[in-house]
Amino acid sequence: MFRSLRVHNYRLFAMGNVVSNVGGWMQRTAQDWLVLDLTHGSAAALGTATALQFAPMLLFGMFGGVLADRYPKRPLLIVAQTLMALLALAMGLLTVTGAAQVWHVYVMAFTLGLISCAEVPTRQTFVVEMVGRRDLPNAIALNSSIFNLARVVGPALAGLLIYAMGTGPIFLLNALTFAAVITSLLCMRKSELNPAEPVPRAKGQLREGLRYVLGNEALLMPVLLVGFVSMFSQSFSMSIALMAREEFSAGASSFGLASSMFAVGALGGGLLAARRARPTRRLLLAGALSFGLFHLASGLAPVYPVYLALLVPTGIALITVNTAANASVQLAASPEMRGRVMGIYLLVFTGGAPVGAWLTGWLSDLGGPRAGAVLAGALVLVGTGIAVLLARAIGSRARRLALAA
Repeated sequence: MFRSLRVHNYRLFAMGNVVSNVGGWMQRTAQDWLVLDLTHGSAAALGTATALQFAPMLLFGMFGGVLADRYPKRPLLIVAQTLMALLALAMGLLTVTGAAQVWHVYVMAFTLGLISCAEVPTRQTFVVEMVGRRDLPNAIALNSSIFNLARVVGPALAGLLIYAMGTGPIFLLNALTFAAVITSLLCMRKSELNPAEPVPRAKGQLREGLRYVLGNEALLMPVLLVGFVSMFSQSFSMSIALMAREEFSAGASSFGLASSMFAVGALGGGLLAARRARPTRRLLLAGALSFGLFHLASGLAPVYPVYLALLVPTGIALITVNTAANASVQLAASPEMRGRVMGIYLLVFTGGAPVGAWLTGWLSDLGGPRAGAVLAGALVLVGTGIAVLLARAIGSRARRLALAA
């Protein structure tokens, strides 16, 4: 099933990602908890930190896709990972010395988002250079499983370490974990890579990427669907933090357990996705609708154990739609356009998160965490319907224009 595991470069990259992703999820948990501590439980402040981390993708995400097409991907990834490690180190030192303020977290979150504009589309498109088109769906599903395995281990471990040592050491540990993925990139065999030919610098490359996506319904449908779903899926960890701490009065370790339960479902969804040869449109729609329904249901959970149980199918649904959409887009894109296409995909994947995070935080401050979770789930369902209608309308218009030409 996982033929890509036999590829030396991909095996190195996967092992480095396991370590780095665990550290990343530990830091994400510590960051949320640090903001709540510094602001005495402000949901709006937590929403602001989450929004700042994703805002750069909204502003500059497509430029990152251009960079992924224009420059060799492995050196670009090494530089980006090094900068992220330095950010974690700086935030850790501020926190352990007692100098951290909430604006420090805001600056770190925004800078991390800026780096991610180039790092994420480059990393996504680098996968096909390691494994080829035949193994791409399995590799994407395996990456998702690795990511969500870290999502199980990271928050749970972070909850225990926060209880024992506070949030500062978590940032320092994450800085160390970047050494694993940087080493894996440095040790790769160049002869086994299949790099796409770099695209020369030229005017209008962003517009060319947009026209390419709008004129290809196989790309447009998953891009629009992910745009609506991710508005609230990207801020779901914030919803978990608010429900655990404010609604169910859970401590740091219990908060980590809630994040891990969601990740258990996501890990299961990733493993199920790896068994499918190719994603379908029906699978995309089923995943999106299920995520909206379970998100809504989690906000209505009467007690904490029921809430924890509902997080598992929520995770399965979310990872199903995410992996299916990612594989659909990469398989449908031509090699010379893949970076820009993924830049657009990741723009809508993360670009809506600032709006979703702010809206969830605002609704939670007004009506409580339950209101935020219920309304977010309902909006996912509405957004899925809008995505289907828009894709059909734009696709029909593109076909009419093509026939007229």
